[in-house]
Amino acid sequence: MSLSRNHLPVKNHSRRPALWSSVILFALGALLSGVLARTHYRISSHEQEQYVERLGDRIVAGIEQQFALSRTITRAFQALFLASDSVSEAEFTQAFSAIHPEQTFPAMVAVAYARREQVGTDEHYITRYIEPRVGNEALVGLDVALQPANLSALLTARDNDLPVVSRPFALIQSHDPSMPNGMVVRLPIFSAGMPPKDVEQRRQRDIGSLAMSIRLSALVGKVLADEAQPRLRVRIEDVTDGGVLLLFSSHDSEQADGTAFQRKLDFGGRVWQVHVALGRQSGTLLVWPWLTFTVGLLLTAMLTLLIWVTLNTRYRAESLALGLSRQSRESEYRFRALNELLPALVALVRASDGGIVYINRAARSLLGMESVESYRLDNIISDVRIRSSLVRVAGGGSPLVNEVVQLQGVSGRRLWVTLSVSLIELDQQPHLIAVANDITELRELNDRLGYQASHDELTDLYNRREFERRLAQAITLVDRGGPPAALMYADLDQFKLINDTSGHAAGDRLLADLATVLRGQIRPNDTLARLGGDEFGMLMVNATAEDARDSAERLRRSIDGFVFSVDGKSFAITSSIGVVMIEQPVRTLRELLALADTACYMAKEKGRNRVHMHSDMDAETAQRRSEMQWVGRLRRALHENRLRLHYQIVKPAHPTQCDDGIHFELLLRLLDDDGTLVQPGAFIPSAERFGLMPLIDRWVVEQTIRHFDTLLPQSATIALCAINLSGQTVDDESFADFVIELLRVHAVPANKLCFEITETAAISNMSRVVQFMEKLRAVGCRFALDDFGAGMASFGYLKSLPVDVLKIDGSFIQNLETDLLSQSIVRAVTGIGHQLGLMVIAEWVSDDRLEQLLRDIGVDYLQGFAVHMPEPVAWRPADAGDA
Repeated sequence: MSLSRNHLPVKNHSRRPALWSSVILFALGALLSGVLARTHYRISSHEQEQYVERLGDRIVAGIEQQFALSRTITRAFQALFLASDSVSEAEFTQAFSAIHPEQTFPAMVAVAYARREQVGTDEHYITRYIEPRVGNEALVGLDVALQPANLSALLTARDNDLPVVSRPFALIQSHDPSMPNGMVVRLPIFSAGMPPKDVEQRRQRDIGSLAMSIRLSALVGKVLADEAQPRLRVRIEDVTDGGVLLLFSSHDSEQADGTAFQRKLDFGGRVWQVHVALGRQSGTLLVWPWLTFTVGLLLTAMLTLLIWVTLNTRYRAESLALGLSRQSRESEYRFRALNELLPALVALVRASDGGIVYINRAARSLLGMESVESYRLDNIISDVRIRSSLVRVAGGGSPLVNEVVQLQGVSGRRLWVTLSVSLIELDQQPHLIAVANDITELRELNDRLGYQASHDELTDLYNRREFERRLAQAITLVDRGGPPAALMYADLDQFKLINDTSGHAAGDRLLADLATVLRGQIRPNDTLARLGGDEFGMLMVNATAEDARDSAERLRRSIDGFVFSVDGKSFAITSSIGVVMIEQPVRTLRELLALADTACYMAKEKGRNRVHMHSDMDAETAQRRSEMQWVGRLRRALHENRLRLHYQIVKPAHPTQCDDGIHFELLLRLLDDDGTLVQPGAFIPSAERFGLMPLIDRWVVEQTIRHFDTLLPQSATIALCAINLSGQTVDDESFADFVIELLRVHAVPANKLCFEITETAAISNMSRVVQFMEKLRAVGCRFALDDFGAGMASFGYLKSLPVDVLKIDGSFIQNLETDLLSQSIVRAVTGIGHQLGLMVIAEWVSDDRLEQLLRDIGVDYLQGFAVHMPEPVAWRPADAGDA
C-alpha cells in the first residue's frame, strides 16, 4: 500500500516559526560575531604589546651583553699587567693579537694604555701604547691628566677597580662629527701581583689606566642585526646628567604605533634610556578582527540555511536510521579486516575484567598468541603503574597516550612499545581499544648510545664526562653533610715509550688489558674511569683516608705486577697515583681535579711507582710553589742579562792522542738578585717544567757563537766546544735554522760545536730528534749523547742516532773502583761505542786513581773536578750587554 500526498504530514504551518527562529538566530550570530571581532582586536593589540616587550627585552639584554664583553676584554688586558712586572709595547701588541677584540667585539675602535708618570711634583697619565696603531697615531703621548673629566673618570675607576664609561662624544673616525657616536670604557692598571683589595692598595699600586674606545652605532647595530623585523624602531638616549642626549635612532622621521617599550640601562656610571616600538602599518590591527566578523556572519548565514535544510529533510532521518544500523555492522567487519593488515599492535579488551576480546595478526605474532581465550591484559603487562592507569581509563578517566611500556609474550619474550588506550562503547558494553607500536630496536639502540656516551670505547670504563658527573654528585653529597669521599688520579709511567717503540696499537692493547686488571681491584660502589691517554681516575664514596690509601696501593701493586708483552718484548708497567680526600670544607670539582693532578705529579717527582696523599701542608707542594716562583726570577734574569757561562775542560785520557786544541763543555750559572751565583740544579728543573729552556738555550748558543773567539784565554785554541740542549729546544723546529744563521753571520766553524742531548730527550721523539741532528750535522756540527745509561735507552738506539760522542753517566763512574757491575757496564759501553766509531767520555772523574782505571778500560776523554774545576769564560759579563 502506498501513501498518497494527502497522507503525508503537512509542515507548512511550521515554516513561519522556523523563519522567525532563523531571523533571531541570524541576529544573535551577527551580534556574537561583533563581540568576537572586538575581542580579537583586543587580543591582537595585547599580543603586539607583548611582542614589543619581548623585542625590547632581547635588545636590552644584547646591549648588556656587549657591555659585559667590553668589561671582559678590558679585564683581560688588566690581567696581563697583573701577571707581569713589566709589559712592553710588543707584549701589549701580542696580547691584543691573541685576544682578537676586533673580531669578538666589532664595536671596539682602539685600546690604549696610559702610563702613570711623575713629572716634578705632578702626576701625569700619558698614553704610551695603543692598538690598532694605524689611524690612532695622534693619540700616542696624549696626557689624560690635562683633561679634567677624563682624569676624574680615571681616578674613579682606580679607586673602585670598576669600569667607568665616558660621556658620549663624536669619534674622530665618524662621518657625522655632530653625532655623539663614541664612548670610552676606562679601567685601572695595577702593578703585578694579586688584585688589590681596598682603595689604599689600589692607589699605591696604580701604574696607569686602560681605555677602550667604542663606536656606539656598531655596538647597537651588532644587537639589532639578529632582529629581522622591518617595522622595528629603536631610539637610545643618554639621560645620565638629567638631560636627554640622543645616541642612536633607527628611523627618525617615521612614527611608531602606540605600543612601545622603555627601559633604563646603567653601566660604568652612565644611564641610557632605551625606547623600542613598531613602525605604523596602516590597518594591520583591523584586518583580522574584520575578517573574524565577516567569517562570523558567513557562518551565521550558513547555519540559518542549515536550519532550513534540516526542517525540509527531517523526514529522511527515519529512513536513514536503518541504513546507518546496517553500516555500523559493516564498519565492524571493515575494522577487523583493516586491523589485521596494520603493522601496529591492536587489541580490544573488556573494560569490566580486562579480558582480551580481539588482537590483530601483528600482536599475535609478536606476543606468540595463537588465540585470545583465557588471556587478560594483566598477563602481558606487569608494570603496576600502567595497570593502575588502565583501571583509571576503564573507569572513564582520560585516555593513555604514547606511554612507554614493556610487554611480555607467551614465550617470555619481552618487547618495548608505545601504548595508547581509550575507552569506547561496543554493543552497549564498555571496551578498551589499545594500539601499540614496537620500539624494541629503538629502545635497545638508545640504551647502547647512552652506554657509549658514558663509557670509554677502548677500555669499557667510564669516560671523563661520566666520571666528572659522578664526582659532582659526590661533592654535593659531602657538602650536604654526607660521609667523606676520595678522588684518585693515576698516570702510567713511561707509557709514551711503549707507544713510540711498539706503536699506538700496542699502547691501546695495554690500556685495555690494564682496565681489566684495575676493574677487579675496586669496591662495588666505586667508580673507575679512563680520563684520557694513559690517565685513570677512581672515585671512592664513603671512604676514610686509610681506605683511600689502601685502595690506591692495591691499584698500584696490581699495575706494578702486570707485565705487558708485545712483538717479543716485555715491559714492566708502573704508575704514579695522587689521592685527594673530599671532605669539609668542600672544594669545587676543578680544584679537586687540579689537586689530584698535583698529587700525581708529586708521586712522579718522588721517584714514580708510588702513591702520594695530598695535604695542604705538603712540603712537596710548597716546593712546587717555590719552583713556580723561579719562573719570574728566570724571566727577570733573562731580561736583565744575568746569566753567566763557565767552562770545564775535557782532557784526553791518553797523552799520546793527537789534540789540536782544548776540548771543553760550557756550564750555565745565574747571577741572583743579591749577586750570588746560583748553580743550574736550582733553576733548570723549573725552567724545564715551565717551558723556559728554549729561551735559555737560545741565549747560551747566541752568546757562545757571538763571543766564540773570547771564550778561552787568548793563548788557547778551541778544538771543540760542547753545549747542552734541552728536549724542549730539540722539539723547536726553528732552532736549527737559528743556529745555522748565527754560524753564518759570525763565521764560526760549525765543526767546533758539539751539542749534547740526554738519552731521555733523544728517544722521547726519535724521528724528530734524528731530523734535528741531521740538519745541523749537514753544516758540520757534532752531537754527543749525554748521561748514557741513566735513562731507558738500550744499545740498539745507538745505531739509529747520528751521534759522534758517547758520554757515560756519572752515576756509573763515581763508585767505579768498588762496584764491579759499574765496571762491567762502563767496559761494555766503551767497547760498543768504539765499535760504532764514537768517541767515549767519562764524567764525574774525581781523583787520579779513577783516571788511571778509566784509561785502562779504554775511555777516550775524561771530565770532572779532578781534571779541571769550572771557571768563568774569558769575556767579561759586560760584553753580554751587546747581545
